[in-house]
Amino acid sequence: MPRVGLSELFALGRVITNGQLLRYPRGAKGYTHRFETRLAEMTGASHVLTVNSGTNALITALAAAGIGPGDEVLVPAYTWMATAIAPLAVGAVPVLVDIDETLTMDPLDIERRLSPYTKAIIPVHMLNLVCNMDAIMEIARRNELIVIEDAAQAVGVSYKERRTGSIGHLGAYSFNHFKNITSGEGGAVLTSDRGYFERARMYHDPGSFMRGHGEASEPLFAGLNFRVSELTGAVLWAQLAKLDPFLRRLRRRHPIVARTFADLPNCRLSPHNDPENAVALSVIFDDPEEARVFGRTRGAERLLDTDRHVFVNWEAVLSKRAFHPKMNPHAWANREITYLPDDYARTLEILSRTCRVSLGAQYPLPVMQWQKRSLRNAASRAGAVGAAVPA
Repeated sequence: MPRVGLSELFALGRVITNGQLLRYPRGAKGYTHRFETRLAEMTGASHVLTVNSGTNALITALAAAGIGPGDEVLVPAYTWMATAIAPLAVGAVPVLVDIDETLTMDPLDIERRLSPYTKAIIPVHMLNLVCNMDAIMEIARRNELIVIEDAAQAVGVSYKERRTGSIGHLGAYSFNHFKNITSGEGGAVLTSDRGYFERARMYHDPGSFMRGHGEASEPLFAGLNFRVSELTGAVLWAQLAKLDPFLRRLRRRHPIVARTFADLPNCRLSPHNDPENAVALSVIFDDPEEARVFGRTRGAERLLDTDRHVFVNWEAVLSKRAFHPKMNPHAWANREITYLPDDYARTLEILSRTCRVSLGAQYPLPVMQWQKRSLRNAASRAGAVGAAVPA
């Protein structure tokens, strides 16, 4: 993530000096509005709405799209749990989809998991790795489905000259501490559909259309309160200028680190859905034990061991419980939805052999040249360990 420093402090100081902490300052357009306008320009989305978390961005997007009880939403079996929780929050049920070696939703498995009750797909751009959006949008078109991009882990990243979050019917960003830009917590909904935007604005702030935004063309309904303060908007405005330089650093480092694994016999680079714009890198080994050993290396991590992103550890989702029995979406689903590990064995197998490799955007290039040698040696040692394991 970009560093937080004097530019954020200066913007926060301006807000505090003005004494207007609400995101709707009187008589002027505040930092939050300026951030939304600039982010829309950068991404190509017609509308951007800042909310208080990436999770609530997904929930708001689903509500804006009219997803609700009885609907099924396809989500990948490898993502942060919030992707699966968001459909539950609007009364729908998540249906898991296997990933492929790109670590994103497998379009072939999307087609296998469709049912008459499927209403939306949430593809997730994991670890700054982009989904095969051409294939996903074509599946959605043929089946009249809504696509909500979860770009929480890929804010601002490009896919074939378009920014993530702006390709689907709606998109969701996260700005928590570990994302490409950060305000500690925060998120945004992106869309180029005016109706979805109006509904998102209603849902995220019950008083949004009493605050001088003009008449709504969509029927008003009761929403929740997911809006942010000007303090969050000020930090995001300052951070936004750092986003593209941060992504350029990742892009420059990608070929340097990628060459590390070019001719190793026991591993290869994971495929990428847009290699020309790659800003992240993962390596897939022949043997899970090799990946486990390599994953102990500084700057690397075996993905099966990052348990918070693997569906078998999502107890809050797998339990199929709600805070009240009558508010449980599984109680009114049209069919029983199960989340058995055997049904998603391919996802678990891929994660067991794949390691994320850091591109070290925070380090000078000479440091990454040294790290490259360290990673290559570690991959070679992992191969020796794998060769010693009985078949």
